[in-house]
Amino acid sequence: MGTKEAVALSSGTDADALALAVLYDFGARRNDEVIVPALSFVATGNAVLQAGFVPRFVDIDLRTLNIDPSKIEKAITPRTKAIMPVHLMGKPADMDRINRIARKHKLLVVEDAAEAQSARYKGREIGTLGDMAAFSLYIAHIISTGEGGIITTDNSAYAEILRSLRAHGRACKCAACVLNTGKGGCAKRFKYNTDIRFIFERIGFSAKMNELEAAIGLGYLDIYPEIFRKRKRNFLYIRKKFAKFRPALLTIDPGPGEEMAPYAFPVILSKGLKFTRDEFVAYLEAAGIDTRSLFLSMPTQCRGFGYLGYKPGDFPAAEYAADNGFHIGLHQDITEAHIDYFIRLVGKFLELKN
Repeated sequence: MGTKEAVALSSGTDADALALAVLYDFGARRNDEVIVPALSFVATGNAVLQAGFVPRFVDIDLRTLNIDPSKIEKAITPRTKAIMPVHLMGKPADMDRINRIARKHKLLVVEDAAEAQSARYKGREIGTLGDMAAFSLYIAHIISTGEGGIITTDNSAYAEILRSLRAHGRACKCAACVLNTGKGGCAKRFKYNTDIRFIFERIGFSAKMNELEAAIGLGYLDIYPEIFRKRKRNFLYIRKKFAKFRPALLTIDPGPGEEMAPYAFPVILSKGLKFTRDEFVAYLEAAGIDTRSLFLSMPTQCRGFGYLGYKPGDFPAAEYAADNGFHIGLHQDITEAHIDYFIRLVGKFLELKN
């Protein structure tokens, strides 16, 4: 990535949660707020709660499926401590605007880059644009450890705190502790020859990556160039072939200076069509095309977040995408013949419904 630090963890969800938990070393309190998009895989919202914060949801822009920067400032309160933009489906969020807002309000920016390995924004790697970035290494992603996650950052103090947090809050040699004690680290506070493995300086997690996962990841690094080449080929090919179905069926596009990660191919139904997303998906799956939804509006369509008091209609763009969108994979073993088959099926379905 080109960052100074990268801290390996047990999952992408833990990467989100631990990146936020770093805030406690810098004055944050339990139940402070983190701004997140309403539409994402539920891990984004879960991680905020697992870190001890409250998610403050903001609607998305349907053209990008990412958080709508024009709506962020209205969601900021005196309790807001961070913004966590999600680069959904490998599409970079509008990081220039998000970072400007964060600087103005003195907020931390944590990129949820779970689906954005290899994406670029105005010449820079996704994962280098905020204070920290959280990646998932789940098996569906371009680089995998089977299960796992990584946080990238240029801040060495954050990295040392993260290494402590992933090991139950075990003592570290972080810059924050140097500032607090003036003695060079957590363990220096103790007069006796205490085993550092049993000194715990903060509330932590059990979130270490294990050796087997790390070994798988190292193997993936060796074959990454070939995986990326094939996925990028699939991404470019399917976009070209799918263009003829607009405006009935839409997808998201890379903006100026952006390179999207070839993670998956999203499809959003336009308004006013004579069929539903579920009818379309059923037709595809009956013909052997596996699909997934575009996730849900976490605050209004995921029951667990009901206690926050949001109601249907509060996030119209996220709810529309959830009800009318799906995605298919761009795995490296998919060929142009597979994509041609998908395109033919889509064309037949539209003819049937015309």
